[in-house]
Amino acid sequence: MQRRHLLQTLGGLTLGTLPFAAATSAFAQSATLKISHQFPGGTLKDGDFRDRLVRQFAADVEKRTKGALKFEIYPGSSLMKTNAQFSSMRKGALDMALIPLSYAGGEIPEVNIGLMPGLVVSYEQAYGWKSKPVGAELDRVLQAKGIQLISWIWQAGGVASRGKPIIDPEDAKGMKIRGGSREVDMILKEAGASVVSLPSNEIYAAMQTGAMDAAMTSSTSFISFRLEEVAKALTTGRTGAYWFMFEPLMMSKQIFDALPKDQRDAILAVGADMEKFAMEAAKKDDVEVAKVYEKAGAKVVDLSAASIKKWQAIARQTAWKDYAAKNEGSAKLLALAEQTL
Repeated sequence: MQRRHLLQTLGGLTLGTLPFAAATSAFAQSATLKISHQFPGGTLKDGDFRDRLVRQFAADVEKRTKGALKFEIYPGSSLMKTNAQFSSMRKGALDMALIPLSYAGGEIPEVNIGLMPGLVVSYEQAYGWKSKPVGAELDRVLQAKGIQLISWIWQAGGVASRGKPIIDPEDAKGMKIRGGSREVDMILKEAGASVVSLPSNEIYAAMQTGAMDAAMTSSTSFISFRLEEVAKALTTGRTGAYWFMFEPLMMSKQIFDALPKDQRDAILAVGADMEKFAMEAAKKDDVEVAKVYEKAGAKVVDLSAASIKKWQAIARQTAWKDYAAKNEGSAKLLALAEQTL
């Protein structure tokens, strides 16, 4: 482990007065770990469910380890910039983060499987990945790149627009839209849209200024980032979606491996416990977002099975083919994922 990181996590202990071996031993007994995410902060009971999940995770692990592990939570990208989190975990400079996995697609092309349009069409299919060969392979890829999966979190999404609702591919023609991943951007381009690339916490400003006409993101982000204030239409994912995002709680493998087994076991057990809450909360927000936007006066529409199939057909011919051609790892993941359809 890096000496500078031990200085950050060993509260009260200083490497200037401790031999490195002693400091490492002390870390193995007690540590304060930092968890970063880009979403608005809240409490255990109120606010964005992803922030609440992180806080509950921290409280349960601290209780299970009898205080040996404690956590500091940094919401709203207050610890570091959104797009710096993944690479910082890989280097051991950040302990944990809850991030849309597709944000790391520039570093690791394979992870864009986590926001592949049309590939996941239900929560049951999404969470089923964990126990299927596709989940085992994705976990293997991430561990090889220095990342330990802690909680599997999936969210459905839709489209918020400053003008007309976007339901079928032809509705996107001529619009400037944020897709959220290279692969989603590909289907938007095929539909005739221009794409805008930015993290979800920057959507509000882009839509407010007119730099962007519409944005795809999760139901929870539509609520938490108050996009109803700048949108006149919303296409929800409550009756079905072609936009499902894998947004897991992850940990630096370097930091994870340095912990004693009982603490690693506690982290993984609590992480798994959080998954039921995550799915229930995401489904609830798929319904709640419609109420929020209707109250704000926006036009709210749902996707039909026929509309989903149209987007899926475009995805098969563009995004899926492009992704599979990246490397052998991507081709393998896509083939395994298709087995779950």
